[in-house]
Amino acid sequence: MKNLWTTRRIIFTLIVLTLVALFVGSSCNSNDRTTPTTATNSVYPPVPPVVLETELRAASGSPIKLSDYSGKVLLVNLWATWCGPCRLETPELVKLHKEYQARGVEMVGLSTENPDASAQRVVDFVKAFNVDYHVGWATPEVALTLMQGRDSIPQSFIITREGRILKRFIGFSPAATPPQLRQALEDALAAKG
Repeated sequence: MKNLWTTRRIIFTLIVLTLVALFVGSSCNSNDRTTPTTATNSVYPPVPPVVLETELRAASGSPIKLSDYSGKVLLVNLWATWCGPCRLETPELVKLHKEYQARGVEMVGLSTENPDASAQRVVDFVKAFNVDYHVGWATPEVALTLMQGRDSIPQSFIITREGRILKRFIGFSPAATPPQLRQALEDALAAKG
């Protein structure tokens, strides 16, 4: 019997798998750009009440309510366990949390997945990535309200102490997003009430 795995077939298979991985990891939605974008308006919109007041299911068991973070700088991240860019972004968010937690910055990661279907995957994800900030699930209404028609993930929102969205990031770039998130957090911490 002939050897099925020749050197050519192995190389070809590796090239195909690499291209597939790059394609899958490049976006978690086929219609949106994954280049991070930030809000540029000088009047920051308030976080809608439905987002602040909705009680959200948490991976730890205790519900999450974003209004409980009133008076603090908050980074809210929308993500999913199956999203390649989200997997790249999570270690950076963990680093940011460690760096900024002592300065009063809170972080909440909200999966956009069905909580019943993804409960174990989210718990496993949190353990695998050593996530030490609050993690839960966004309700469809909360996710749609925050995303404003841009349904690609990850999306991150920097929220001021006054409950206004200072910056919004769509997508993740390993080179650009971490320093932009740091700058937005610094801006939010420096903002006067």
